[in-house]
Amino acid sequence: MSTDSDPPSGTVVSERTAIPIPVAAAIGVLAVGVALGFGDLVAALAAPPSSPFLAVGDQFIRLTPEPLKQFAISAFGTHDKQVLLGSMAVVIALVAVIGGVLSRRSPLPGVVLVVVLGLVGASSTIASPTFTAAYLLAPLAAFLGGVATLVGLHRLARPTGHDPGAGNPGRRVALGLGVALGGAAVTGVLGRVLAAAGGAEASRNAVGPLPSPAGRGPAFPPPGADFATSGTPTWITPNADFYRIDTALQVPQVSTADYRLRIHGMVDRELTLDYEQLRSRALIEAPITMACVSNDVGGDLISNAVFLGVPLRDLLAEAGVQRGADQIASTSVDGFTTGTPVAACTDGRNAMLALGMNGQPLPVEHGFPVRMVVPGLYGFVSGCKWITDIELTTFDSFTSYWEQRGWAEQAPVKTQSRIDVPRADVPVPAGRATVAGTAWAQHRGIARVEVRADSGPWRTAELAADVSIDTWRMWRAELDLAPGPHTLQVRATDATGATQPEAFSLTIPDGATGWHTVNVTAR
Repeated sequence: MSTDSDPPSGTVVSERTAIPIPVAAAIGVLAVGVALGFGDLVAALAAPPSSPFLAVGDQFIRLTPEPLKQFAISAFGTHDKQVLLGSMAVVIALVAVIGGVLSRRSPLPGVVLVVVLGLVGASSTIASPTFTAAYLLAPLAAFLGGVATLVGLHRLARPTGHDPGAGNPGRRVALGLGVALGGAAVTGVLGRVLAAAGGAEASRNAVGPLPSPAGRGPAFPPPGADFATSGTPTWITPNADFYRIDTALQVPQVSTADYRLRIHGMVDRELTLDYEQLRSRALIEAPITMACVSNDVGGDLISNAVFLGVPLRDLLAEAGVQRGADQIASTSVDGFTTGTPVAACTDGRNAMLALGMNGQPLPVEHGFPVRMVVPGLYGFVSGCKWITDIELTTFDSFTSYWEQRGWAEQAPVKTQSRIDVPRADVPVPAGRATVAGTAWAQHRGIARVEVRADSGPWRTAELAADVSIDTWRMWRAELDLAPGPHTLQVRATDATGATQPEAFSLTIPDGATGWHTVNVTAR
């Protein structure tokens, strides 16, 4: 028995009974779009990290060779995740088009494509460090939705030899494609909305005023802390402008009601604390400059904020660190890990579990409800966001996420300086020119900054107020620039007397070195 969408038994499917190429391509794209939409929707309801699309992205990040990661960060900075997701969407769309075109005569190639994509999504979900059985629901829903859409649209669109509308999908096909497009859009958008609605922002907004720290010091920033009028950054970086580099494609969503922190391992007393227990403890407030180890010479992956939090030394003292424990292995709610020297958290510096940032609860993308901040160390060994687990251990027995990928075990911030103005390749007026910028050597402090033009003698720059050894310091100088091209260079000396080296080195394994050099033309 045959229908208007199935050729009679024995009939050879010819070009006349094949789906037109544009329609076939649209069917492939919409089938995959519905699959992704269903996956996002079910993930939002069951387990947000299980979104197949994001799980594949996370797995890509985990498996990408370090040189490619560093290129992405260098080329795209804080937009690296958007570039990755956009690139994934383009590749998936192209694959879907190919699958749709191959399915002009039979839905089988498209079904195979959806199966393969489903297996990739499911395997990536299973590979998540936080995997649970609930994570399988989203890829399963994506697979079923994609196959059903592809088969349904294919049956609707395929003409037959005795169909007067052969070769023309007609109104019914247009309606089917429209319904599929709407389904893909609605499920995708609804999934995102539900994930956001069930997320942490509402919990953050309900936190209310933050507690006052014990022995609050002077207000920040103090007078003369920056030379922003000369072109340097402001001394405090607004939360919205604070750099963000992490491995999370989807920002983890943790409410204060659900938050728990476990401190265990080589301790005398295991501790489990909720958000209110942390919030009710004696808190400290301190300005701290954080820098990313991936920051190239002259890069902008560095920011300064006033953090409020629980001193790590108090928590470690209460737990009782056992002899031999030299590393704090911290784990984020999404499974990311860092390894921090115990000594850096107990030597008197303002190492903390931060609850607040610039007078507000931590922004969700910067670790709300709680993150670790340790002055003087690059973030990849000290800045665990969304932290839920602290294990006292040894460097011999635990290897953190980035160390597994070739980065250093321990990574103090290197002394660095940067020219902020004038900008490279931007013409400047000839004559007396202001050169200004930023220098940093966290937990050592900046003692001197020198600048020069065209390999001439070094000129000592004027330094902004010395606020803290844990924060950056702004500088400026006046140079005479004759008409023509010039090469400007800067170097800093920290409070220990060490001057940053001229020799250039890559960011991996423990941070870049070299003098920032800017080429300008005076006119």
